[in-house]
Amino acid sequence: MSDDCLFCKITAGKMDTEFVYEDSDLVAFKDINPMAPVHILIVPKKHIPTINDLKKTDTVLVGEMIQIAKRIAKEQNIADEGYRLVFNCGKMGGQEVDHLHLHLLGGRQMKWPAG
Repeated sequence: MSDDCLFCKITAGKMDTEFVYEDSDLVAFKDINPMAPVHILIVPKKHIPTINDLKKTDTVLVGEMIQIAKRIAKEQNIADEGYRLVFNCGKMGGQEVDHLHLHLLGGRQMKWPAG
């Protein structure tokens, strides 16, 4: 855990955040600035700043993040019509919090290119 990391504080339960999912390794919660009707962040409890900081030993954790996103998409009734999963990496990649997180977006038609 990083003392100055917002997502570390959230995953540790130190912020008043309602989780839509939690297990021993991950939490999921609604984005405070949603870009779609459904916009949920899936966040590991382990502090990993970016995709570039992933270790081979984190491979299962990232796979679990995707599996949980799939489960939440079904629970949110967006699985059948489709949804988008996004990892941003670094400032130029759009990452605003330096803690690995997966965006689950759905409930509207997604555009491409993403930009």
